[in-house]
Amino acid sequence: MNQHLAEKFGTPTYVYDLDVVAESRDQLFGLLPEGFQVFYALKANPHPEIAHELHRGGCRAEISSTGELAYALQAGFEPGEILYTGPGKTDAELAQAIGAGVRLFSVESVTDLQHVGVAAEKHGVVASCLLRVNTTQGSASTGIRMMGRPSQFGIDAETLPSLMPALKATPGTRVVGAHFFTMSNAKDEDSLLGEYEFVLQSAAQLHQEAGLPLELLDIGGGFSSPYAVPGVRTDYPKLRAGLEQLLDLYLPEWRTGEIELACESGRYLSGSCGSLLAGVVNVKESRGSRFVILDAGINVVGGLSGIGRLLPAAVGIEDTDPNGATGSLVGPLCTPGDSLAKAAKLPELAPGDVVTVPNVGAYGVTASLISFLGRPAPTEVVVRGDEVVSVSRLDYQRAYEVSP
Repeated sequence: MNQHLAEKFGTPTYVYDLDVVAESRDQLFGLLPEGFQVFYALKANPHPEIAHELHRGGCRAEISSTGELAYALQAGFEPGEILYTGPGKTDAELAQAIGAGVRLFSVESVTDLQHVGVAAEKHGVVASCLLRVNTTQGSASTGIRMMGRPSQFGIDAETLPSLMPALKATPGTRVVGAHFFTMSNAKDEDSLLGEYEFVLQSAAQLHQEAGLPLELLDIGGGFSSPYAVPGVRTDYPKLRAGLEQLLDLYLPEWRTGEIELACESGRYLSGSCGSLLAGVVNVKESRGSRFVILDAGINVVGGLSGIGRLLPAAVGIEDTDPNGATGSLVGPLCTPGDSLAKAAKLPELAPGDVVTVPNVGAYGVTASLISFLGRPAPTEVVVRGDEVVSVSRLDYQRAYEVSP
């Protein structure tokens, strides 16, 4: 089918399969204890069709901009289902979000909470707020560490006892719980459970010793899924039972519904649904090395590799030939940084061929250097099985409007 879509819509083209989105969603809910809320982090992929498929299966939305707010509303999320996060919420953004009906915010500092409160009071409402907690340490040895060091994210856990009276008294707000996000992309199930144990233990301790409310507790994410290489989502067969045991140990009141529990995910929910179809533009030899030049580069995929977070050491394509000749996959941009894979085992390729990069449903188009060098955005085709649901393309190539 990919070859047919490439012929019909050209390349580069992203293909998103909604059946895979639904499968990922159902798998994640099945890994969690009954009653868990799941927030979809729209930063992974804000495409309204993907977000809508997750919404119709019970997910809520986690956003960090008014642009993502617009996508979430377009996808069908009610404002009351949305969690607004981020360390740099501006007055204008808060006014727009609260005006649209968003009432749940994750706050990163005392002043962040105060800004939310001022905006809420101007609208005559009270905003429910989670305190994002910057824990002092963690237990995980795999994945990306998010907490436990000086950070723009979260309130340092050791300061909460002294800050709690002022936090609870902030006009226009009501502190309803806590938000932890300690790591990302944990491939080791024991490490993930170890991290959640630390989170639950920390939440219980802050609840008892600092008076931290726990009507809603967001324990974060960490679920692993391959990015831009062949592979499958990580399964966590011990997670549900293990998490239930930890909750019984540290927060037994979860059984009676006194605490609403949530987690969040971006890549696990959307990553495996997407493939990038890229056309081979040219194949050349240079001093004994082969270069396969594609019409898709870091402007289309892996643009966030500069922060060392996403792009693997080498993008992997489907139908790689382990016995094939070695070559480099590069993009069309006029920069030596536009390299997707070096010394890769590649099949025989010629101009006009199409290669497929799997597992790029998350952190694809909108996480890339899409406007760099002014090339058109890729086409995005949404399918359900063999049916094409929608075809779209981001429009960023408008002329500058210059005012004197």
